[in-house]
Amino acid sequence: MTTEVRRLRNYINGEFRDAADGRTIDVVSPVTEEVYATSPLSGQADVDAAMEAAAAAFPAWRDTTPAERQKALLKIADAFEERAEDLIAAESENTGKPLGLTRSEEIPPMVDQIRFFAGAARLLEGRSAGEYMEGLTSIIRREPVGVCAQVAPWNYPMMMAVWKFAPALAAGNTVVIKPSDTTPASTVLMAEIIGQILPKGVFNVLCGDRDTGRAMVEHPTPAMASITGSVRAGMQVAESAAKDVKRVHLELGGKAPVVVFEDADIAKTVSGVSEAGFFNAGQDCTAATRVLVHESIHDEFVTALAKAAADTKTGQPDDEDVAYGPLNNANQLKQVSGFIERLPAHAKVEAGGHRVGDKGYFYAPTVVSGLKQDDEIIQNEVFGPVITVQSFTDEDQAVSYANGVEYALASSVWTQNHARAMRMSKNLDFGCVWINTHIPLVAEMPHGGFKKSGYGKDLSAYGFEDYTRIKHVMTSIED
Repeated sequence: MTTEVRRLRNYINGEFRDAADGRTIDVVSPVTEEVYATSPLSGQADVDAAMEAAAAAFPAWRDTTPAERQKALLKIADAFEERAEDLIAAESENTGKPLGLTRSEEIPPMVDQIRFFAGAARLLEGRSAGEYMEGLTSIIRREPVGVCAQVAPWNYPMMMAVWKFAPALAAGNTVVIKPSDTTPASTVLMAEIIGQILPKGVFNVLCGDRDTGRAMVEHPTPAMASITGSVRAGMQVAESAAKDVKRVHLELGGKAPVVVFEDADIAKTVSGVSEAGFFNAGQDCTAATRVLVHESIHDEFVTALAKAAADTKTGQPDDEDVAYGPLNNANQLKQVSGFIERLPAHAKVEAGGHRVGDKGYFYAPTVVSGLKQDDEIIQNEVFGPVITVQSFTDEDQAVSYANGVEYALASSVWTQNHARAMRMSKNLDFGCVWINTHIPLVAEMPHGGFKKSGYGKDLSAYGFEDYTRIKHVMTSIED
C-alpha cells in the first residue's frame, strides 16, 4: 500500500498557489524516510508576488488600532486551540515528534504566546511627552517597521513561526514567512487557519529552499529580515541585509553550558539535565548539551547521567513512552553521527553513540565524557541527543570553560549556594541563565543571545519592540 503524496502550496494574498514555474520539493518523513508531500520551490516570481501582497496590505493593517490587532490575534489563538489536533498531526508529520509531547509542550505555549502579544499590542511604552525645550513639545511615536521577511527553522516549525509572526502582526507589520524546506506542512496549515481571520496580504507563506530565503532577504521591499537558523545562515542574512540597510533579527543557535557544583542534588540535577538535553532529540538551541561538573562529584554524576540516558527512549510518534522522536533529516543524522565517529581517543562514550534501527533518523540518547575544552564536540553545536561532560576544579575554571565557546544563548547553574549562583549569573556570558533548572521559557521573558548566537529578542515586550521603530515628533506650542 502506497501513501498518497499530498501537495502543499504557497499562501499569497489570501489564496493558495503553486510556484509560478511549477517547481516542487519532495518532503520526506523523518520517521519512514518516505516522501509524504511536495511543496513549492518558490523562485523570484513567487517572492515578488508575496512581497507585493504584503506591501499592498501594509498601510491598512498599520492603521488598524491596537485593539483591532489584539482582537485578530486572540481569534488566531482561539482557532489554533480549536484546530489543535490538526496542527499536532501536521507537526508530527513534519518532524516525527511524539504526538503526546507536541500536544502538551507546544500547543499550550504557542497559544499563550499569541495571546501575550495580543495584549502587548495595547501596551507600547515610550518617553512621556513634554517640553524638553522651551516653547516646544516632544512626542515619541512607536510605529511598525513595514514588511517583515521571516525564515523559520525545522526544529520547532510551529512555535518558531509563532515567535515571528505574532509580535510582527501585533505591532502592525505584514509578514512573508518561509518555513524550512524539510518542515513546511504545519506552517501551510497555519496559513489556512489565519487566512480566515486576517485581511489578505497581511500574512503570507512562501515554501522553498535556502535560495528562496536568500531572495526574500535580498528583495527591496522588506524593512526587516528575521531568521532562526545556523550561524552561517545568519551571517549570510546579515551581509545581504546590509546592502540596503535592512533591520536584522538573528537567533542562531547555542552550546548551553550546565554548571554543576559539588553541593547540587545529583539525582534532581541529572533528571533535569537529561530531560533538557534529550528533549526534541536535542534539536534545541538551548538544550542542556555541555555539562561541566565539579571534580569531586564527576564520576558519580557521569554514572547517574549515563543510566538516565539508557532509560530514555526514542521511537514512533504514537508511542506514549518515548521522550523524543527522530532527527529531522538525513543530513542531520549524518552530522550527529559524524561528531561521535570523530571523537578523540581520550573521549569515552558512556551511553548511546549510535543510530537506532535502520528506518527513520533515530539516534540513541548519548553521553560522552573525558573531553577537553578544545575538542570539536565541545566547541561546535551538535544539535542532537548528545550530552558531553567535562570536569572543573573551581568556580573560575567553570566560568572559563562555560564562556569558552563562540555561542552565548543559554546556560544553567546547579548549586544550593545563593551567593555563588548570583556570581555565576553575573559572570556567565549568555542571554539566559537558569538556576537549578534548565529550558523553561515564558512569554513575558526575553529569549535571545550574544556573540555568534545572534542579536535581537524573541518573546516578551523586548521582542515586541524589535518590530517597531521610534519617531520623534516636535511641535511648537507658542502662538
